[in-house]
Amino acid sequence: MQLKRLGIMQRLLRKVPVYLKCLNKNKQKIGVRFISSSIPEDRVIFSGIQPTGVPHIGNYLGAIKYWVSLQQEPGKIFYSIVDLHSITIPRERDSLHCHILDMAACLLACGIDPEHSVLFQQSDIPEHTLLSWAIGCVVPVNRLKILPQWQERMKQSKDGGHIGTFTYPVLQSADILLYKATHIPVGEDQLIHINLTNELAQVMNRRLLKPFFPRVHSISTSTSTRIRNLRDPSVKMSKSAYSEQTRIELTDSDDHIWRKIRRSVTDCTSEIAYDPENRPGVSNLIEIHCGFSNLTPDEVCADAKGLDTGQYKRVVADAVITVLAPLRQRFHRLRNDEGHLKSVLKNGADRAREVAVANWECVRRLLGLCA
Repeated sequence: MQLKRLGIMQRLLRKVPVYLKCLNKNKQKIGVRFISSSIPEDRVIFSGIQPTGVPHIGNYLGAIKYWVSLQQEPGKIFYSIVDLHSITIPRERDSLHCHILDMAACLLACGIDPEHSVLFQQSDIPEHTLLSWAIGCVVPVNRLKILPQWQERMKQSKDGGHIGTFTYPVLQSADILLYKATHIPVGEDQLIHINLTNELAQVMNRRLLKPFFPRVHSISTSTSTRIRNLRDPSVKMSKSAYSEQTRIELTDSDDHIWRKIRRSVTDCTSEIAYDPENRPGVSNLIEIHCGFSNLTPDEVCADAKGLDTGQYKRVVADAVITVLAPLRQRFHRLRNDEGHLKSVLKNGADRAREVAVANWECVRRLLGLCA
């Protein structure tokens, strides 16, 4: 059994992705799918992430890992810590400040390179909210009311919901349009927001009497975009879950990672097989394994032949630890230097501001707001 496990680990180590290097000229392997290299030189990418503290592996495999790989492709890239979005849920001042720096440190530790991407804090650029107001002035209320996000919040709210939550999608669209972004890395559950952004861009273009805002295209992230809750695989892994045992955070120790995976919910069948509908717990572990090793589900199942779920959990834990252990060390080194983190965010804000101010001034002029 030790020889079997050693063989799997040797294969895994050979396939640990080098995130900051293209694998060849024509294709780049992201998770288990390939992305064509025929990419326009003028592509502009925007994506944002809320400062909820240290990300979990669902955030990493579903977004951050892909963000890192995009840095090796043509075009401009804007990555924002969207702190204004985060305050739609009340947060303590000191906690939010800490979480912003945690997120910045995590993104840098994962491989986001300020030389290749513009990394900045959303609230440092007031033009986000200015453009959001301008867009909000042409969006029918009923259009926002039918969005699933608002419908879900209304079900949970006792006071009818807040304006910030209601207009959240408008600010989200403004984030994208402010930089005239052409491509957004999203999962399937976010495509509705891309569609809304394009709809609002068309409305604004008619208002501005020219095609100022380009059409936004989605670029799909890796197949490992929907990592499930370790204790309840019927729902996504989330920071808001009731217990820390439901998720693996990027800074968890090796022991914590192993304990959480060991206690993860599977089923009574010992064979390792990928069947998300009938065996969601085991399939979730396979997805995690794929994301951290660049293997396909078929390859994982072939390697795990003869292992029961208990033995396979150890293999998955080893795959996760192989990637997260050095990442964790980089995070702590970066997090202990707040001056550096603030400098990175300030420099990113300066670069983002150049684009944001120029585009907003054009919008102001086209709207007739300039004196």
